[in-house]
Amino acid sequence: MEKSRNRFITRKSKLIILACFSFVMFYVFTYMLNPYDVWWIHYFARPVTDILTEWGLSLISCTLIAVSSISIHEQLNQKLPWIETPLRRLVVETSINVGSVVLLIFSQLIVMYLLEEKCTEIFGDNKENLWYWQWLTVSIFIALTISAINTGDYLILNWKNAALEATEHKLKSAQHKQAATEAELEALKLQLDPHFVFNNLSVLSELILEDQQLGYQYSENFSKVYRYLLLNSKKDLITLEQEMKFLKAYIFLLKHRAGTGIAFDINIDQAHLNLLLPPMTLQLLIENAMKHNQFLKSNPLQIMVRSGENSDLIVSNSIIPLHKKEHSPGLGLQNIVQRYLLLTDRTPRITNNDLFFTVSIPLIKS
Repeated sequence: MEKSRNRFITRKSKLIILACFSFVMFYVFTYMLNPYDVWWIHYFARPVTDILTEWGLSLISCTLIAVSSISIHEQLNQKLPWIETPLRRLVVETSINVGSVVLLIFSQLIVMYLLEEKCTEIFGDNKENLWYWQWLTVSIFIALTISAINTGDYLILNWKNAALEATEHKLKSAQHKQAATEAELEALKLQLDPHFVFNNLSVLSELILEDQQLGYQYSENFSKVYRYLLLNSKKDLITLEQEMKFLKAYIFLLKHRAGTGIAFDINIDQAHLNLLLPPMTLQLLIENAMKHNQFLKSNPLQIMVRSGENSDLIVSNSIIPLHKKEHSPGLGLQNIVQRYLLLTDRTPRITNNDLFFTVSIPLIKS
């Protein structure tokens, strides 16, 4: 609504400026065509009312020319843009402008013929019709000048918009590269995190001693996690199906590391598996839940991943605050939000109450 109002104000201001410009041009060029005409010599000897009436009628005529030229220009911008066929557009716009001026002058001449006596008083007696030809010539010239102004304004505006879009594209590209780099660094940190590695190796050695088959499964899932991180950390988007395969291996490691201190509830709509999301989104959210909450056997940390409405993926966890909270800059969540801002117009929604912390992740169509 506000944009439409601003466009209306801009168009109205443009019309007023062009009408006044046309009015001045009309008299300047009419005088230049025949400065020694008797009509000009005795111009101000006429009654003031006749002069003012003439000016009023001329202003109306110039306004009609301006309105016609602007309307023709705007209609052709939609149906025959300059960028597609410039030569054809030039010929068509020029022809329509000339035709509209001729039609407009012809209509005005009919009115003047019907009011011949009054018009003779105002404009003088033009037996040779020279003044009418001058009127037509100057009016056509005014219409073409307005058309040229509109075209110049249109091309300059398009050039500015193209420059702004190019700048915005470069900025988004740089931001996207930065976000992807940050996500890659986060993945690299996980790969090189000695605690993560040693914890998993420790669990693996214990499982091998207790149950060789379970130890083998653990090593297989451990390798799947690292393979996924190595192959997909640089990608912008990945299917939910691939992310869930990674998550399954990652959860296998977590369950055997944390035991019954973490409980997962996963319910994914099969129709959503082909939709896309940034890689490692779920892993970052699970890590965030584990970083900020306790996970005890007596009070397991509940982590739920389920399909929501509007092709959303909802990840929520119960809130079991740590006794001693460490300061966290929230880089994981920031990275997810930033990457979504660059990839789509939908962004994650974060809600937090006394019981659950929930993040709604939009899934992107391929």
